Amino acid sequence: MKFQFYPILALLIVLSFGCTRAQTGDPSFAEADAVLTSWSGNSGPVNSPAQSLDGRLVVGYQGWYGAEGDGSGVGWRHYGVGNKSHDQPRTDRVTIDYWPDMSEAGPSEKFPTEFRHADGSTAMVFSSAHPDTVDRHFLWMKQYGIDSAFLQRFGGSLKRPTTRNHRNIVLRNVRDSANRHGRAYAVMYDLSGLRLGDIRSVVMEDWKQLVDRSIIGGDPAYQRHEGKPVVAVWGVGFDDDRNYTLAECEELVEFLKSDPVYGGNTVMLGVPHKWLNFGSDTMDDPALHRIMAKADIVSPWSVGRYRSVEQIKREAGDYLGKDLAWCKEREIDYMPVIYSGFSWHNLYKTRNRKADLDAIPRSGGRFLWEHGRAVKASGTNMVYVAMFDEMDEGTQIFKVTDNPPVGESPFLTYKGDPSDHYLWLAGRIRALITGEIKDSAELPIREE
Repeated sequence: MKFQFYPILALLIVLSFGCTRAQTGDPSFAEADAVLTSWSGNSGPVNSPAQSLDGRLVVGYQGWYGAEGDGSGVGWRHYGVGNKSHDQPRTDRVTIDYWPDMSEAGPSEKFPTEFRHADGSTAMVFSSAHPDTVDRHFLWMKQYGIDSAFLQRFGGSLKRPTTRNHRNIVLRNVRDSANRHGRAYAVMYDLSGLRLGDIRSVVMEDWKQLVDRSIIGGDPAYQRHEGKPVVAVWGVGFDDDRNYTLAECEELVEFLKSDPVYGGNTVMLGVPHKWLNFGSDTMDDPALHRIMAKADIVSPWSVGRYRSVEQIKREAGDYLGKDLAWCKEREIDYMPVIYSGFSWHNLYKTRNRKADLDAIPRSGGRFLWEHGRAVKASGTNMVYVAMFDEMDEGTQIFKVTDNPPVGESPFLTYKGDPSDHYLWLAGRIRALITGEIKDSAELPIREE
């Protein structure tokens, strides 16, 4: 079967709904929404990244990891799947292909697993519900020149009080940390797994409560572009048997742009890679282009569409150039997606399917750098890196350990490169896009 390389897509349904164990003290919807309160704290340094996306490097931020005992009530999330202990990672059943670097984490941030390192010590993981962990992530963004994080807000996770509570806790953490460290953030709704009617009843209603609770309007760190708050919607026009329609997507775009109370936003659409010519991953429906023409920013999903440095050199420029020309003709901004590599071997193993470990090699950073060079050559001035913390598909750029657990589940490493190698390289790509450094076919040299 041909791999589709969508960010969990059909797997998201399993991960979001496949485990329905009742948990003691599950919150109600009202309690879950009470987690979100209007911003009343002091903003951090002057937050220029929040004012515009021009010249900015954005990262996708999943923020979906959970651990038993993290206080969110969601239990284990996105470390394992289909277990009686609600996603608890097991040595023979785990969904990540890299192991997070926990060396900087405080004691309360470390959650034990049954995995062991080569020296016999317990392998720890983090939870996105822990404010200190998210704060460290945003500190890294500041240190390495990453401007903004687009927090994935999965529509499916908003349909149950427990998972909604977790998503709201993470949103609160992201908001607080972005303000503290002078970064920006925006909400990105991922439509994967939604059914007919859910866009109106779940996504639109969620945006209303974010506005009504002043989560967006009063926050100096919330990302703006052309003077308006940015709302991203991922999953428009994919040809993979989705249960919502293009008509619903169009209604959502019009709502976010034109509603007298909840509109007035800059709308970014995450669309298929081959959207321009209705290629293999795209619905063959002219309505898609009509909807895209109503958006303010277009961002095609390129993850998995390039498998080598050589392919990027051959093909990326052509796609980027034609996409950008279409957007310029309609006065729409264009935000290409780049990524560091790809691997979902362990995730596929939990579904009794096979996928190569290190399916798209990182090549020491050359894969990501070459994609950044293609973006620079195209002339666009903003870029989206997928993703900051996505260990399930092995696209993460944050710090992972060079000493992962040993045993029956294999894990990748950065192969001797420092744990911050891809954070640093992302910062170099930002400098390339803005013209602060010159283009080079060779990887930048890191000063000691």
